[in-house]
Amino acid sequence: MEYLPTKTILKELRYDTSGWFGIDYNMNLYKGCNHGCIYCDSRSERYHVEDFDRVRIKDDCISILERELKRIKTKGVVGIGAMSDCYNPFEREFEITRKSLLILERNGFGVALATKSDLVCRDVDILGRMSKRSNCIVKITITSSDDALSKVIEPNAPESSRRFEALKTLTENDVFAGIILMPVLPHITDSEDNIRDIVRKAHESRARFIIAVFGVTLRDIQRDYFYDRLEESFPGLKERYEKSYGDRYSCSTGNHRKLEKVLSEECERYGILHRMEDVIEAYKVFKPPTQTTLF
Repeated sequence: MEYLPTKTILKELRYDTSGWFGIDYNMNLYKGCNHGCIYCDSRSERYHVEDFDRVRIKDDCISILERELKRIKTKGVVGIGAMSDCYNPFEREFEITRKSLLILERNGFGVALATKSDLVCRDVDILGRMSKRSNCIVKITITSSDDALSKVIEPNAPESSRRFEALKTLTENDVFAGIILMPVLPHITDSEDNIRDIVRKAHESRARFIIAVFGVTLRDIQRDYFYDRLEESFPGLKERYEKSYGDRYSCSTGNHRKLEKVLSEECERYGILHRMEDVIEAYKVFKPPTQTTLF
């Protein structure tokens, strides 16, 4: 494991209530990610992450985080996992994410955690306590209901079925958790059946929400990497993308309006939140019931 020198961990954000999950601060304790997702925007040149598939730890990040939290006057929700999955396989040994959660809990901060890994269930004890005392939300990315397809587009991440099981474990332990359904890849995961299956399995896992983006973003070296993977796994699809999108950054699915309608109808059917403002409002007032013991 390589340790990268760093001076700061926390970054303050400026979002209103319609922003990204109502996050106030953001941090990444690891740099790089080895889940190998073919579409990952974090490969883009703008993020300056060389050798993206190699995971590194920001040196002394736990001590730096504790110092920075103590200097902050306004407590809020800290986002984790935006640039690099905070539950990569190395987390089992190094426990950087677990240590950071304990520090956030001790200092009275909330957390908005994003991951593709069922390793998050290891820390359900901390997340459960945080849910009772402050704002806590866990977002698990699921892009395909089919395990075989998920292993093609997200080759080193746990299969989708394991992520649904993780959702169930979290929600059964009173953690406010749901699904990030993004990206929805044109000509790969943009079928109505895929959307319906994900919503159904989300319901079975007691997911509280699904937030979706029907399309993918592509730019510079990230686009090149994505197209190379298409050539390997989906012969001929690269040409369809080039013809449809050219050099566009935002590449919406051709049927995105129909899929939005399907998602909305299915979520309403099962009582699953699907609008960002509703999710923010719900998790920021969510408090699990307190068990009482009669003697």
